[in-house]
Amino acid sequence: MTWIVFDYGGVLSLPQPDSDAEAMARAVGAEPEEFKRGYWEHRLEFDRASLTPHTYWAAVLGRPATQSEVARLVAMDVASWAYPNQGTIALLGELIEAGTDVALLSNAPVCVGDGLDELPWIAAIGHRFYSGRMGLVKPDREIYDALAQGLGADPAEIVFIDDRPENVEGAERAGMTGLRFTDAAALRTALESVPRARL
Repeated sequence: MTWIVFDYGGVLSLPQPDSDAEAMARAVGAEPEEFKRGYWEHRLEFDRASLTPHTYWAAVLGRPATQSEVARLVAMDVASWAYPNQGTIALLGELIEAGTDVALLSNAPVCVGDGLDELPWIAAIGHRFYSGRMGLVKPDREIYDALAQGLGADPAEIVFIDDRPENVEGAERAGMTGLRFTDAAALRTALESVPRARL
């Protein structure tokens, strides 16, 4: 058995647009560049579930965040990651249609994962692993071990696709085949050599 495991942001979805990040900042009266700096500075701990939505957004803003601000920012944050990469989504659909075993492994907070689960192209993936629900993040070894255990698969049976080289290297250290994502066409070519990745 071969599992094809996709990252989400930058692979199945397009990267977060700057315009969306700037809109989030304006919605809560924050300076956009300072907002974006805080957004990424604290993101990995939010992905790990070390921060709650309230503590994360307060850290981003540098001040306490109201409940209504947090709710608005969470909704805008999910929407900013909901632009599908149509080429990769088409490839994913072909794999599912062909009966290939596919899964998702994403660094995403619980609230973002909950929102992504509502997207039709994500709901079609039967096995979805989000860092916030696991308390683990890529590229730490433990998250890949937990992925393999959750799939009931040997790491050698897993092909992991991510746009970040450090996450691909983490998967390879865990005994998986890592593929660095650049675009859908290159990924299609790479998968043609993978056993059971039927296209």
